Amino acid sequence: MAVLRFAHTPDHDDAYMFYGIATGAVRVPGFDGIEHIMDDIESLNKRLVDEGWNVEVSAASAHAFPFISDRYYLMRAGASMGEGYGPVVVSRTPLKNLKGRKVAIPGKYTTARLILRLAAGNDYKEVFVRFDKIPSMIISGDVDAGLLIHEAQVTYEDMGLHVVLSLWDWWKGLTGGLPMPLGVDVVYKGLGVELASLLREKLQESIAYAWKHHEEALEYAISVTRSGSRDKLDKFIRMYVNERTLDMGSNGIKAHEVLYKMASQEGFIPENFSFEVV
Repeated sequence: MAVLRFAHTPDHDDAYMFYGIATGAVRVPGFDGIEHIMDDIESLNKRLVDEGWNVEVSAASAHAFPFISDRYYLMRAGASMGEGYGPVVVSRTPLKNLKGRKVAIPGKYTTARLILRLAAGNDYKEVFVRFDKIPSMIISGDVDAGLLIHEAQVTYEDMGLHVVLSLWDWWKGLTGGLPMPLGVDVVYKGLGVELASLLREKLQESIAYAWKHHEEALEYAISVTRSGSRDKLDKFIRMYVNERTLDMGSNGIKAHEVLYKMASQEGFIPENFSFEVV
């Protein structure tokens, strides 16, 4: 029995994207069943990079892709890209910079971490912690600042936190407004390019189906993910599931190339890696 495995996060945008596939509205020929494997993004990154995990389709951080590009294609679909917004570094009290500060980071392979390293150098001390624990650590004073990803990007003001650095503002100034790479979906090269392309098309169908059934897809996303304000979660989904998610386009591919060139020059990722997109 051929089972197709989709590994993704329990975040609202991922659950929303996979709504069509999860409900059976979008079917993938050639497989007898579909298994959804849900884990936080850094756990998926570590399984892919450190453990050599080979799963048919997986969410990953754009930062992680160069480390697994010998085994995976980068999908044109499913990408989370910031345009006008993105990860932010925040603190409990206003800070002018991060020099000498303890900063909570949501994982070694997260793209937010990579971009922060490019933007702010290494004058701060990284404290790796699961992303959803970061706001409470900032508020309690366990760290001086924290790098926020996922829903906290739209809720930090409600917690009284102050922006130290907007990664989008830095990225926009550097690239002239290219979309900022964050999350991607990858597909296993062992399937072959034809089947890999079919799976990308099915993910695109699933995204389009969620748009057409937005309220139902939103309810599904809320039901299988963490709790939160419906309005805030709706806003977050609309931010990160957009036309760029359906197909990142030439500008999206260029943005990844720009990020990887800078990161490679700094020695943060492998110098030479396979950049194949389906």
